[in-house]
Amino acid sequence: MKRSAGKAVAARIPSAFAAAALLFAGHAFLAQQFASQAAKTPSSAQPVPALTPFVEEHAHFDEMDPAGSVRSAMAALSRENASMILFQISPDTFDHPGHYDSEIILAEVHKHPGKLALTGGGGSLNAVIMQSVATGDAGTEVQKKFKARAEELLHEGVIGFGEMTAEHFSGYTPYQTAPPDHPLYLLLADLAAEHNVPIDIHMEAVSQDMPLPADLKSPPNAPKLHANIAAFEKLLAHNPRAKIIWDHLGSDFTGFRTVELDRRLLQAHPNLYMEIKADPDAHGRNYPLVFDGKIKQEWLKLFTDFPDRFVIGSDQHYPEPKDADKRWQETIFLFNQLPAEVRRKIGTENFVRIYGKLDAPPVHNIF
Repeated sequence: MKRSAGKAVAARIPSAFAAAALLFAGHAFLAQQFASQAAKTPSSAQPVPALTPFVEEHAHFDEMDPAGSVRSAMAALSRENASMILFQISPDTFDHPGHYDSEIILAEVHKHPGKLALTGGGGSLNAVIMQSVATGDAGTEVQKKFKARAEELLHEGVIGFGEMTAEHFSGYTPYQTAPPDHPLYLLLADLAAEHNVPIDIHMEAVSQDMPLPADLKSPPNAPKLHANIAAFEKLLAHNPRAKIIWDHLGSDFTGFRTVELDRRLLQAHPNLYMEIKADPDAHGRNYPLVFDGKIKQEWLKLFTDFPDRFVIGSDQHYPEPKDADKRWQETIFLFNQLPAEVRRKIGTENFVRIYGKLDAPPVHNIF
């Protein structure tokens, strides 16, 4: 008899992970030793794996070399003690040359069921939203095409919508902004709820209208940022069955992504989840680690108070850049300092619970 994805996968976790947990138990002492070096560990240092297995819920790839990206990610699994890596599509616009979506790497990812998976929509659904914001057209025809594209992506085998954005500073892709309660975002929430898949959204926290932070440039970024937290709460409340993952906790470039804000939103919205990211080369504001690599107590309390609401999403790129420290490593330094029961939930169990489309091939047998 076929079991539900959550029960079936969770049931396999203890046996599948028992050997790995024993193998890496000896790293408990090493984690304490390395914690004091986390903020200054060079990229050439010997990697320190996770003490217990985890799913990397947010990674990116080189669109010019999908096959090489997949080989790099597969090689990283054992080195990191990752059980699976989920690739996301960078949020983009139709005006940006070279924009792409999941089709560019889908065939390569599907060669490794249970080890790699993929979200979709960053280069198409997100681009439609940005275009709609620019033109003011979110009418019936636009919504019809938007829905068709979302369902096409799911049919092709993506397991969620992402990486979407509501406030994204210029980087790999252009500056982008959209109200998180835009009609197309509300439609996407309904589609996500209907198909039991999550939405991953990148959104710099802007609690009130503000000028662009002084350490960022305009152009290419907008000179003024508009408040988005109230609109984000409207998105969360629109369809409580829609699972929304707010990306990049630990990477705050406005100063508003505080412990207090995250706690309030988690308390108010049971369908909100968050990714944990620690970037040694871009601390931003409200970084969860102190200078010696130890986790700040207020962040540790947040993770232990809401252990069912976080996943690991380091934003690591594969192949791993040679001239930068590893985001996955800094994030795992944080992860290794969490209590064992909290690590188990944040590492694997929450991912299984959030990603309902694990029940559908080709990625149903994750562990």
